Amino acid sequence: MNELGRLEDLPQDYRDDLTKLNLVPLWPSLRAVLPPKVPTRKTQPTFWSYEALRPLLLKAGELTPMEKAERRVLVLANPGHGLEKMQASAAMYLGMQLLLPGEWAPSHRHTPNAVRMIVEGEGAWTTVDGEKCPMSRGDLILTPTGLWHEHGHDGDKPVVWLDVLDLPMVYFMEASYVIEGQRQAVKQSRGDRAWTRAGVVPSPVFARSDKRNPVLRYPWADTRAALQSLAADQPDLEAVQVTYINPETGGDAQNILGFYALMLRPGQSLTLPARSPAQVFHLIEGSVEAKIVDSRFTLAEADTCCAPGYEKVTLTNRLADQPAFVFIADESPLHRKLGVYEVR
Repeated sequence: MNELGRLEDLPQDYRDDLTKLNLVPLWPSLRAVLPPKVPTRKTQPTFWSYEALRPLLLKAGELTPMEKAERRVLVLANPGHGLEKMQASAAMYLGMQLLLPGEWAPSHRHTPNAVRMIVEGEGAWTTVDGEKCPMSRGDLILTPTGLWHEHGHDGDKPVVWLDVLDLPMVYFMEASYVIEGQRQAVKQSRGDRAWTRAGVVPSPVFARSDKRNPVLRYPWADTRAALQSLAADQPDLEAVQVTYINPETGGDAQNILGFYALMLRPGQSLTLPARSPAQVFHLIEGSVEAKIVDSRFTLAEADTCCAPGYEKVTLTNRLADQPAFVFIADESPLHRKLGVYEVR
């Protein structure tokens, strides 16, 4: 490949003339935006220990009342993007959110899609578009773009969850904003009760629902049971994994990020293929070692790590007598829509 010309090779008066007209020569920067064979990636393998961050999150509860915070969150930022960017990857934002007993995080709606993976505690709930979703450890709760949502806590101990948003992508598109609202009236219907069994689904006799996803809460008890049943039914299956989907369409639960639950059998080591999207791994149960590029992370329960795209990831269950369960978020739906999804 021929070496491209440098900016400093151009006469200064020519560069000045370009600048006055808001023009930039492409060739000196062409390889920065079109590198050969593998994209340039700012996302670095990064690990966040829940044991280390939890005291700081609880301290935030002492230092900042809810009325001054609106959402009390510590952002899990990837140093490759710069901590001030608040990004875990190019398209994913992660945050650990705390809700204390008796608190109410006021209703609002925003353009980024969000999900909540419940990490710790009982008694809290999220109301999304009038549907009150109880929060229990391991549950996944959706907040699709533009829907009103609020959080409340009727229990007696702190509740913590992991937020995953497509905020970096929506912000990059200059489409990110929030609107504040009032406390919602709660409806009786709940999607996780209606769409509760594989193989049978509600039949729209008169009209289909106009909801973007009829299910907002995916209880961990059901997801865990599905993984165990899959492992028992297919003992030779290498990757015991399920995808959180919209059961009405069969597509991804949300339109930019994808969400999955993976079970590692006792002592199992699983190498995931190199794919174009970045990935986030959050350990729900067990003990797992993650090998990402040249980094090795030992994940205890509630720990989180991320991996850049175009890299293999090896996950090893460190326990020989019990399975491990991992929640995964990635950018696959976005990559597929853009036509850039690859497996190498």
